[in-house]
Amino acid sequence: MRDTFVKTLLEIAKSDPNVHIITGDLGFGVLKPFWQELPNQITNVGIAEQNMTGFATGLALEGKIVFTYSIGNFPTLRTLEQIRNDAAYHNANVKIVCVGGGFVYGSLGMSHHATEDIAIMRALPNVKVFAPGDLIEAELVTKLIYKEDGVCYLRLGRGGEKKIHQYSPNLEIGKPLLIQQGSKIALFSTGAIMDEVLEASRLIENGISIKPSIFTFPIVKPINKIIIQDISKRYDLIVTVEEHNIFGGFGSSIAEIISTFKGEKPQMVHIGINDQYSSIVGSQSYLRARYNIDALAIFNAVKDNI
Repeated sequence: MRDTFVKTLLEIAKSDPNVHIITGDLGFGVLKPFWQELPNQITNVGIAEQNMTGFATGLALEGKIVFTYSIGNFPTLRTLEQIRNDAAYHNANVKIVCVGGGFVYGSLGMSHHATEDIAIMRALPNVKVFAPGDLIEAELVTKLIYKEDGVCYLRLGRGGEKKIHQYSPNLEIGKPLLIQQGSKIALFSTGAIMDEVLEASRLIENGISIKPSIFTFPIVKPINKIIIQDISKRYDLIVTVEEHNIFGGFGSSIAEIISTFKGEKPQMVHIGINDQYSSIVGSQSYLRARYNIDALAIFNAVKDNI
């Protein structure tokens, strides 16, 4: 996803000199084209993420469209006060890019596990939250946040994500994308964990003979309440899946919406990290299985609740 993001942003920046990207002393390999082609539109501020965010806000208030770029929690949790007080409060045109959402940097330990970021960024007024599920969505979201005024948070995978979409869908603020039409069960997913959702769908079809519908949510905030209401009427069970703490994130946002509906509501199951830090290290796939957010865990949750 990060390569797709950089490639897309570079093409945008070539036609708009107001686009500027700031890195916190990393990403040199993937960001090299910026230095080579647009040296005046990229800045390395060093290992100083809080300064990076304040600097980005200053540029944005002077008319630039600024992207800050770092891994894991560094552009979000480490810079939370600057995002809140500088960028979000002033509704500055700052786009915060996290490479490595969830357990992408699993082998580096909990300091690099971005598992609370959606909840925290979602709670900030004036901040829109995006988590694409594949390379096509990463490209579409990059183009979308470039055009969106104000603060946007973009949560990316690191690399190697599978392509889900066979063509570029029409991406609109607040709307999910339908990946697969089914019945009785709807799987809601955000971010790169979509590969586990697709495998879980296969297990569900083979194991309990139900083909679930699959919706991907590259836009976590805002979500269109009317669309969720319409979708929820069509299913007995809604399962939300995220590589994130079970509290405050994507699943919580769906539950908040559905809780406001009058009358009968669908049953809901949330798949996420069960409010704990990972005290172990390992690959992303290993940690997903260890904390019950992989395809088998999704299948078992559906089997137990349908």
